[in-house]
Amino acid sequence: MIKKLKTSCYTFPHPMDNDYLVGHTTTFNAFTNAWNGRDAHPIHHAWIFSGPRGIGKATLAYKIAKMVYGNVGDFFIIDAAHNIDKDSKLKSDAKTISVYTVREMIEKMQLSSMSDDWRVVLIDSLDELTVAASNAILKLLEEPPAKTLFLLIAHNLANVLPTVRSRARVEKMHPLTISELRELCAKFMPEEAIDVETLRLVNGSFGKIADMKQSGGDEIYAELIDVLQNEQSTSSDLMAIAHTIAPYPELYSILLNAIAHFSLAGLYPTTTKTISDITKLNLEPEIGLFKIITEIKKCL
Repeated sequence: MIKKLKTSCYTFPHPMDNDYLVGHTTTFNAFTNAWNGRDAHPIHHAWIFSGPRGIGKATLAYKIAKMVYGNVGDFFIIDAAHNIDKDSKLKSDAKTISVYTVREMIEKMQLSSMSDDWRVVLIDSLDELTVAASNAILKLLEEPPAKTLFLLIAHNLANVLPTVRSRARVEKMHPLTISELRELCAKFMPEEAIDVETLRLVNGSFGKIADMKQSGGDEIYAELIDVLQNEQSTSSDLMAIAHTIAPYPELYSILLNAIAHFSLAGLYPTTTKTISDITKLNLEPEIGLFKIITEIKKCL
């Protein structure tokens, strides 16, 4: 029987409200040097910050944005929270960012075109833009407005149009180290005991730690390992843990961690594809997760 899990009471600030950046010194310094030397060497108008979710890409982008526009120029944000439909109605629950959201931003930019201050366009993320929205952004990048900086976040660079990538400076950001994760935990979850297993489990993503503490994911993972190791576990037990994981798409990757835990590298390709199919094709998650867990169990 899977026990009922407790969820964390911790809340985490939006990247716009978080000035506490840990790691990514190389990327930040690269931009700062380019910005400070822009009179001698014009700064690239578009920067893509690429890397896994939850490592601080948005925090870095907002930190740079506030440095550039300085609360004087204009700041335009394209993300799920500002997503609208063709009738200009907010659709923050949509899985993709519409072209209407981009067009509205362009209209606002045109109204501010007489300003002599720097403007910043921050997109979080390129992965979530529809094809039409991506093409609208591409047109902007092909003929960028004067004194306008584009800060573009990409969780998976392969999902970004090659033509968009070719018109931006790409900064590949790396997962956080264990010590950097500890520093963030001490800052945002000072009363929470985060064990080494959890720090390893999140693969350098503090965002995953936040997800785990809010969903009880660390306990779910421990329960998953126990069920898999237990020789008495039945198909009902495996389905129960699948039902426990199913409501939390951000935790599906713990199945990959379980595969690594048991040194079953041969299961990686099919498991990765199944997880991708569950999220992209809107399949019933319980069935897909149950199949993965069953395959792991068969190999033990």
